[in-house]
Amino acid sequence: MSIDLKQLKYFLAVAEEKSFSRAAERLHISQPPLSQQIMKLESELGVRLFARTTRSFELTVAGKALMHEAADLLGRMRMTIDTIRQIDRGEVGRLRVGIVGSAMWGPIPGLLEQFQSQFPRVTWTIHELGPNDQWDALRGKQIDVGFWREPKIDEDMLRNAGLRQELCFREDVCVAISDQHPLAQQSAIELIDIAHEPMLTLHLDQSAEPRYLIQCCVNAGFQPTIFQEAAEPQTLLAMVGAGLGVALMPSTTSRIGWPGVRFLPIRTNPPSANLYISYPTQDDAPVVRAFLNILNPAGE
Repeated sequence: MSIDLKQLKYFLAVAEEKSFSRAAERLHISQPPLSQQIMKLESELGVRLFARTTRSFELTVAGKALMHEAADLLGRMRMTIDTIRQIDRGEVGRLRVGIVGSAMWGPIPGLLEQFQSQFPRVTWTIHELGPNDQWDALRGKQIDVGFWREPKIDEDMLRNAGLRQELCFREDVCVAISDQHPLAQQSAIELIDIAHEPMLTLHLDQSAEPRYLIQCCVNAGFQPTIFQEAAEPQTLLAMVGAGLGVALMPSTTSRIGWPGVRFLPIRTNPPSANLYISYPTQDDAPVVRAFLNILNPAGE
């Protein structure tokens, strides 16, 4: 048996119009090929679909049943095609976003709000992970995109891992210091000004970012004394507020208004806290494309 959707479309037009001539006009074809398709459909099914007389044109019992089934089938097919097209445009699907915690103090919430507004049928979830864990999750297809900060990953390393990384948002590092510290009265400081202060940092083995910041201190002329390491930036800020040391933080951290903490810009050559997005090069997921397009609508 060989029945195609075109035959069902033709049959449904004839059944609804109750006229071959009107159905042919509706379908923008001539009447003879329409009649041939209906006859072929009846032959394939082995049933009569229309009861034809010189004065009447009615559906048979089988024809009425097929009319109902054909309308349902074609309707579901149109819905399927619409859904497939929406998926291809990234309008339907799932997006799993990996982030470092400090990214939520900056532009990421606004970006997600914009994505939600433009693609309301996409389900997205946030996975707060350190850069090392995001790296593994991307390679294991447990997340679709990941956000973490400087330093940028080496291109050969990215290529070998099947990942791509792009700059999303530029940002500088500032110094978080107790509001009781003498330096807190300054509007901005040099990095060398904290050379003798106890340094509070994220775990040095957690990602390359804290090691990068330590190297920036070395480049500025001093080897910082690491007093405590922590897993989360808010832990560092709590210790800063208690006067236990200073921390180098992304400048957007100052939006929090943490009790007992001042955030001081660095005047000369501030370290970078640039935020990058990483994603698999081989996974051409439409939802990921749509998300990237919000980040970079001009494709620049």
